[in-house]
Amino acid sequence: QVQLVESGGGLVQAGGSLRLTCAASERTYAMGWFRQAPGKEREFVAGINWSGSTMYYADSVQGRCFISGDIRNKTVWLQLNHLEFDDTAVYYCAAAMHDLLPSRASRTPNAFHFWGQGTQVTVSS
Repeated sequence: QVQLVESGGGLVQAGGSLRLTCAASERTYAMGWFRQAPGKEREFVAGINWSGSTMYYADSVQGRCFISGDIRNKTVWLQLNHLEFDDTAVYYCAAAMHDLLPSRASRTPNAFHFWGQGTQVTVSS
């Protein structure tokens, strides 16, 4: 069982930035970030496959969001820039125990096996 612990959420003004951190208890093949706003489905934000350091993003955050990671320390970061009100959500870290290459399938919750508890990001206008 892989434990995932997120941190770094908080309240930020529109246009500001945040950096989220996720620490995993075990080595994984891929990790990702999803978010869920009230009344909405959980949606993919960004993912990273450790083999080849392949990174991929949702269209909605492309250019504003950057994922990076340190496989040795089993940690992944999500840098959120130019935050908008619609970015307000609980952000979840996820981990997969198989390689995930950019595809429609790898952007779905079913592609991941383990989940963190989430960290709240609130953007004020």
